[in-house]
Amino acid sequence: MGKITYRILAPAVGSPIGQEGTARQTTSTAVQLNGSGWRYMSMTVWEWFEQRSYHHRDFAGLGEASGTRAERPTTTLIFPARNVAGTIGTILSIVEELRARTGLPDQVIVIDADSPDGTADVARAHGAEVYSENELMLGYGPAQGKGDAMWRALSVASGDIVMFADADTIDFEEHFVYGTLGPLLADPRLQFVKAAYRRPFKQGEEKILDGGGRVTELMAKPLLNLFYPELAGFVQPLAGEFAARREVLSSVPFFTGYGVEIGMLIDVLDQVGLESMAQVDLGTRQNRHQPLSSLTKMSSVVLRTVAAREDLGQRLDGVELGAGLDPSMPGLWELRPPDTYLHAVATDEGLRLDEQLNELVERPPLASLADGNALTATALFAPEGATTELLRGGALALSHACTSQ
Repeated sequence: MGKITYRILAPAVGSPIGQEGTARQTTSTAVQLNGSGWRYMSMTVWEWFEQRSYHHRDFAGLGEASGTRAERPTTTLIFPARNVAGTIGTILSIVEELRARTGLPDQVIVIDADSPDGTADVARAHGAEVYSENELMLGYGPAQGKGDAMWRALSVASGDIVMFADADTIDFEEHFVYGTLGPLLADPRLQFVKAAYRRPFKQGEEKILDGGGRVTELMAKPLLNLFYPELAGFVQPLAGEFAARREVLSSVPFFTGYGVEIGMLIDVLDQVGLESMAQVDLGTRQNRHQPLSSLTKMSSVVLRTVAAREDLGQRLDGVELGAGLDPSMPGLWELRPPDTYLHAVATDEGLRLDEQLNELVERPPLASLADGNALTATALFAPEGATTELLRGGALALSHACTSQ
């Protein structure tokens, strides 16, 4: 995309001063990039927010029985899963009820991280296609996190539209599916849809309605406002629930870990433009929460992902940082390797400095891998009579004796 060096901000025409005394502002339709002139946007952020924000109720008709299934694009729903035996069964039951009534989605995949809690068995019992993340795209070795699992799962998705959803949602409902898919099914101009919702935070008996999404509020949104204000209108930029046309997902790279969501948002913006992106209000989503110590590591990955897209890597690897300094001085990565995260904490036993591996690996667009080198994909559960041959280019030949589920 190129490093953004200058953006024009101007008050929206006719916009009032807010109660707090700050003028409503909007990003100009012209954004200057280093070495590539200007990128022109066909709409402002405010226009996008008003024209591309939907509510799941707008697509309630998709949740009703219909005889027009063959007239719409095919759809695939993918659940990356790690130790979610306690929630995946309920979620898949809801999806199967929707599918039996409406035919939506056409394909349901669970990509499991070899969970020791029996996640794969539960998903298998509910009729989903279950794959081990470590058995897909074998040429790339063991999977390296959520984003890597998603990238590999895309290689076995057959739908024209592919949706991803988190498998640890406690209050999953049918509208999570038809609401997220709805804008893409209704408007062929749209290419990418992100879920939006309120994120409650529950600790013990106390529930704070908007206390969740801490990495989103404290890291992702400030970063987007600073570097990519075009994307500032997304309510949940790190939401695990999103859908896109297969061609779009196959044309963008995937970061392997927690950087996958924000990296994809930036890359899709570059690929299709803001006007082809949308968000849909799903109401409220409750999921399990991670401790603060895990969130700081996650925040670091989000920060490094944006830094990678902003071409800050040269400076961060010490090439520019060390310019003009004493060459005998140790380089930045001699003091700290680039894939480690140092976390200083205070404990009952005293102060401690932890070193954590925090790799940032980027998988190439599946569409770019067309060397025809076939790899074997091992399905923990696939439709009876189905055989699978996975191509490194992301193409999967499925020979079905009958429709699954």
